[in-house]
Amino acid sequence: MTNTPIDVLAMGNAMVDVLTTVTEEFLQNQVEAHGVARGGMSLIDEKRAVQLYAEMSGGVEMSGGSAGNTIAGVASFGGRAAYIGKVAQDNLGDVFRSDMKKLGITYNTQPIVIGAKTGRCLVLVSEDGERTMSTYLGAGLHLSADDIDTDLISQAAITYLEGYMFDPPHAKNAFRAASDVAHSAGRRISITLSDPFCVERHRDDFQAFVEQSTDVLFANEAEIMALYQTATFEDAVDIIRNKCEIAVLTRSAKGSVIVNGDRVIEVKAEPVAKVLDTTGAGDQYAAGFLYGLSRDMPLERCGHLGSLAAAEVISHMGPRPVESYAAFLKKAA
Repeated sequence: MTNTPIDVLAMGNAMVDVLTTVTEEFLQNQVEAHGVARGGMSLIDEKRAVQLYAEMSGGVEMSGGSAGNTIAGVASFGGRAAYIGKVAQDNLGDVFRSDMKKLGITYNTQPIVIGAKTGRCLVLVSEDGERTMSTYLGAGLHLSADDIDTDLISQAAITYLEGYMFDPPHAKNAFRAASDVAHSAGRRISITLSDPFCVERHRDDFQAFVEQSTDVLFANEAEIMALYQTATFEDAVDIIRNKCEIAVLTRSAKGSVIVNGDRVIEVKAEPVAKVLDTTGAGDQYAAGFLYGLSRDMPLERCGHLGSLAAAEVISHMGPRPVESYAAFLKKAA
């Protein structure tokens, strides 16, 4: 795979993240008054997005989106990266495009000129580092098969798809189109389940896509158990081994499990002095793993790179690396 022009191409909801640390009282009020899914992601409309944004004090703003964070991590490792995602022609859209270009990521998706605004994810970080997200998808909802850059996908060793995008039907069509292009070119398709609540909404579609179109699956413990409605993690592992080539299952402090047919590889979590914000932990684990896989590294090494990236990102606020992963690896060598 190392002879491909692009290591990883990611496709997802392009948005700007706004993060702030909140008290338990504030968070509980959001859960009770607005039905926010604590520790998960809830979709909100533009009116609610404006209201919550006004209630968040001292928020940190940065380009984000789950797949956007992952591809930023791939670029930080020194990978050749590309991205497909929809923003609007507005201030936040300009920020997003500028951030991608600064990271050296190929990003050519045409923006929306009239209509929806650039999406944003409002992240409430509790005192224990857990993140609760309220997401206004905005322009991201309008990504369709027409936005698929077939040349880019054909050039990418791995195309990585963000499960959050299963909500709008035309985005599912875009995923299927991307999968057809990638597999026709002899490339791999990877998808992340993103969130157990998302899995609950689209279980049948996810199961079909994993079995029919996915080479590399990413899921955390709750997501994989929700996908197959199992009572235990071990039961889910037994099922997924027959569904796709590689399943990468993260378990927070317990580390991760890589399932490749009859092989089950356990990878320890990297130690962290203090967890400040778990936002982006799964995204950055995927970045390390995908970078390694695109460079034909052994699965054990891919998992180790994922753990290193996850440990770095949870040690500070924000879903993207503060220190270059490439530089970080040189120090650790």
